[in-house]
Amino acid sequence: MRKKVIGVIGGHTCNKEVELIAHKIGKIVAKVGAILVCGGLGGVMKAVCQGAKSENGITIGIITSYDKNDANEFCDIVIPSGLGYARNVLVVQAGDIIVALPGEYGTLSEVAYGLQFKKPVISLGGWDIPGVIEVKTPQEAESKLKKLLEI
Repeated sequence: MRKKVIGVIGGHTCNKEVELIAHKIGKIVAKVGAILVCGGLGGVMKAVCQGAKSENGITIGIITSYDKNDANEFCDIVIPSGLGYARNVLVVQAGDIIVALPGEYGTLSEVAYGLQFKKPVISLGGWDIPGVIEVKTPQEAESKLKKLLEI
């Protein structure tokens, strides 16, 4: 049986509070037995990968450039797309479920792609958009993920 993949999206820079939340989400992704996919760079992406790795999770980073060295050090598998922000489509399509953390227009585009592709999108941090599943805490996000994964 194929493993489930959870895409985590969010800003390439973030404050300490969002960084801690992203780290917790990464741990949750690993604990539920899913593989993490993200944009593979800094900010939310680095924190979520670090969280997943702390629980022996598997991480995939689909990066904007062609240089694998641009990925954060917590990515197990680096996919150098060379597509710039167009790689956001790949990040979302690779995930079975998307968790959206705070970010800017790139994250907003990923939320929109998630909805367009009929993926469940869980928002933890202010994406008040019709069709998005809003949660307030990482624990609520974990509960929604488990329900969606049927654990």
